[in-house]
Amino acid sequence: MKPIDLRSDTVTQPGDAMRQAMLTAAVGDDVYGEDPTVNALEIFAADLLGKEAALFCSSGTQSNLLALLTHCGRGDEYIVGQTAHTYRYEGGGAAVLGSIQPQPMDFEPDGTLDLSTVAGFVKPDDYHFAKTRLLCLENTQAGKVIPLAYLDDARTLADTHRLGLHLDGARVFNAAVRLNVDVRQITQPFDTVSCCLSKGLGAPVGSVLAGPRDRIRDARRWRKMLGGGMRQAGMIAAAGIYALTHNIDRLVQDHENAQLLAAGLSDIEGVQTDPAAVQTNIVFARFDADMDRLADDLKTQGIRIDTANPLRLVTHLDVSKTDIESFLFAVKKFFNSRR
Repeated sequence: MKPIDLRSDTVTQPGDAMRQAMLTAAVGDDVYGEDPTVNALEIFAADLLGKEAALFCSSGTQSNLLALLTHCGRGDEYIVGQTAHTYRYEGGGAAVLGSIQPQPMDFEPDGTLDLSTVAGFVKPDDYHFAKTRLLCLENTQAGKVIPLAYLDDARTLADTHRLGLHLDGARVFNAAVRLNVDVRQITQPFDTVSCCLSKGLGAPVGSVLAGPRDRIRDARRWRKMLGGGMRQAGMIAAAGIYALTHNIDRLVQDHENAQLLAAGLSDIEGVQTDPAAVQTNIVFARFDADMDRLADDLKTQGIRIDTANPLRLVTHLDVSKTDIESFLFAVKKFFNSRR
């Protein structure tokens, strides 16, 4: 039975072609700057994202932390969404390792931060307050794509208040595919951009941090200090190159499957979801069910979900249209068995 895993797009498996690229990758010592495949990935990613330089990192958590550490010093502050990954899901690394204070605020329904509220959170130049140094945005945010015009307005606000501007772009290529634009139209207003290779793009591990050459040089020093210096990393960098070369345009299939998933769930009595709210590869649905029981039932059929309610379901390159149909059939069967 082929497993169907809808918990996240981090569960993707490298395909045969990606594995072959990894097997044949030229390698060297990356700490010495001598791994040719890592160097090629960093040059390629920087150009793709429209930045001067890029740094290969072990994870999105690491690349975001490196960005925060290069923008902010001890006792400085960054403004961030209350449920943003950089604040809520990265272990408090900025505070623990950088002594950087977060200033969280609520997201708007469209995934943006209200810029007038952001401006109100910028602290005055007074030694009673932490120095506000950075505004951190997320795109996509819970699957929602941030409007291009908003990004320009955020850049204007950052310039007005002399803030850095960082993008947690873990799924930034999903946003670009949804808007049908070059990803550089999204990344251009930002000083630094973190991009995950191991979500929808399908690499087994890794993220890149892109930005100005001097800042990336500082990030490389921080990466080494945090134990992130890698040696013959070309084998995993090759997967990143393959992902960026072959797996961006196909993200539209994941978006289509998410639409199919949302539409199918909306037809099941006992499930509430809004297909019109689905923009990329993430679907949220509320189930009138014991979620542990539902998850256990689906697991016996080779289907894996989380147990939160509302439930987040994520499509990816290892989930086909047929898999979506199988999942919907299994959910219908579960609800019918209770009647």
